[in-house]
Amino acid sequence: MSLSKILLTTALCFLPLFTTAQAEEKVPQAVHDLLPTLKAWGSNPILVDAVKAQNAKAMSLNEIKARDAVWMKTTGMDDFMKKLASNAAATELKRLESSKPYFLELFLMDHQGANVAMSNKTSDYWQGDEAKFTKAYNGGVGGVDIGKVKFDKSSQAYLVQVSVPVMHAGKAIGALTVGINLDELGK
Repeated sequence: MSLSKILLTTALCFLPLFTTAQAEEKVPQAVHDLLPTLKAWGSNPILVDAVKAQNAKAMSLNEIKARDAVWMKTTGMDDFMKKLASNAAATELKRLESSKPYFLELFLMDHQGANVAMSNKTSDYWQGDEAKFTKAYNGGVGGVDIGKVKFDKSSQAYLVQVSVPVMHAGKAIGALTVGINLDELGK
């Protein structure tokens, strides 16, 4: 094989990686256009009531982290996870998720980043150290986090997570994360 063919073959092998990396950097304008809708969801009374109720439990961060450790070791869903996937807020999240084909994996967090409700099982229970929570909750002020575009192997689609504050009386009391399937959004 000639040197030019080896170089061409090598370059072609890296081309899909470059294309994927480029695709994973750009969040389409259509995602930004959804922000008013997603922010409105953060004031949904069902979601607000669920976050307020969990915040009132005043769980310690140590309790949350202990539950997080068990969560990450659990395959499938235990009774606690099933409760978070079937409570009133989870039912509302599933209703919101089904409103458009590009919404998937919605979850609700309290003022410490612990899950309150979810449409699907999340990889961990505590999001409090992740930008999706810290930027959306923003110390009670509220903000927005638009994550990086990533290729999800299980759904074979490009996804982005958008997080908004859960607002009550002008203050952020938690956060809501919405997964968006960019392949479906673009249709």
